[in-house]
Amino acid sequence: MGYILLRVFSAFFLFATFFPLVKLDYWWVRIFDYPRLQKLAIMLVLIACWIFIVSTESSPEPYIWISALTLASLYLATKVWPFTPLGKKMIETVPYSEEAGIHILVGNVYQYNKKFHKAVSLVKTVDPDLIFFVETDKAWEKGLSEIEEHYPTQIKLPMDNTYGLLLYTRMEIVRQEINYLIDDEIPSLEIDLKLRNGEIITIYAIHPTPPVPGENDDSTERDAEILLVGKKSKENSKPSLVIGDLNDVAWSYTTELFLKNSEMADPRRGRGLFNTFHAKVPLFRWPLDHIFLSEHFGLASLKVQSAIGSDHFPISLKAVLTPSDDTETMEADGDEKEEAREKINRGREKED
Repeated sequence: MGYILLRVFSAFFLFATFFPLVKLDYWWVRIFDYPRLQKLAIMLVLIACWIFIVSTESSPEPYIWISALTLASLYLATKVWPFTPLGKKMIETVPYSEEAGIHILVGNVYQYNKKFHKAVSLVKTVDPDLIFFVETDKAWEKGLSEIEEHYPTQIKLPMDNTYGLLLYTRMEIVRQEINYLIDDEIPSLEIDLKLRNGEIITIYAIHPTPPVPGENDDSTERDAEILLVGKKSKENSKPSLVIGDLNDVAWSYTTELFLKNSEMADPRRGRGLFNTFHAKVPLFRWPLDHIFLSEHFGLASLKVQSAIGSDHFPISLKAVLTPSDDTETMEADGDEKEEAREKINRGREKED
C-alpha cells in the first residue's frame, strides 16, 4: 500500500509541476502556479523515499522516479532561486531620502475582518506616506476614520463586493482617475503624486479578480488587468509604481510577462519571497501583494508587516528616485508583446 501511495504522490507532483506550462487560463490550471516552494519541498521528500527504496530492492523503477523527480526539482529551483537572497537584484539598495522618496503601505484587510484597531495601530507604527487598503467596505471606511486627520488626502471607494479601495496620503495628488479597466464592478486608481522635492510620480493601485471557483473560473480578466496596467506604465514617461493585491504570485508566467512588457522591476528578486498570503496558514504562503517599480527608483526597504486579522499580511516599501538608472529590467520580444495584446483583448471581450 505504501509503495502505491508513493507512486501516486510522485506522479501527482510531477503533474503539478509541469502542468502550469500549459498556457490555459482555467483556474484549475493556474492554481498550480502558486505553491512552487511547497512543491519543491515535497519533491525532495519523495526523492528521499525513493532513494531509501533503492537500498532495499534491485528494481530499476526507483531510479526512473528519482530521475523524473530530480528534473522537476531542478526546474522548480530555477523558478524560486531569483526570489532568494542568492538571486540577482533587479533594483539596487539605496539610502532613504525623505525629499526624493516615498514610503508605501499596501494591504488586503479581508472585508469580513473587523479588527480595525489592528490596522490603525499598524498605520501609526509604520507611519507611511501613502496607504492603500483593498477589500474595504463602509465598515472599514468608518473603522479607519481615526487615521484621516494624519492623511488629509483620501480616495475612498468602499464596496460590499470585496473590491472596495481606500487610499490615504499626506502628499499632494495632482491628478487622479478612478478606472474600471476590465470589469464594471472592480475599480482601480491612477494618480499623479507630488513628492516633497516637487517631482511627480504615477501610482497605479489595483486589485484584479482572482481565478477561483465560484468567483471567476479563469484568470483571463486578472491577467488582462495586470497587463493593461503594465502597458499604461510603459507608455508613461513619469516614474511609476504598480501596487496592490494582484492575486498572482511573483514567479508566475503572467507576472513575468507583465515585467517584460512594462519594463518595471520586482523588488523581491534577489532579496526573498516576502510572502503575504495566507497569513493564517504558515505552510501555505506565497507572495500575492506587490509593489513594482519603474527604472527610476532605488529601493531603501521592503518589509512584510505584522498581521492585522486578515488572511493577508500588509507589505511596506520605501522607494527613492535616483539620478542614475541601475535597475535591471526585462524586455519583451515580439511574440511576448503580441501575447500581452491578445490577453488584454480577451479580457475586454469577455467582460463585454
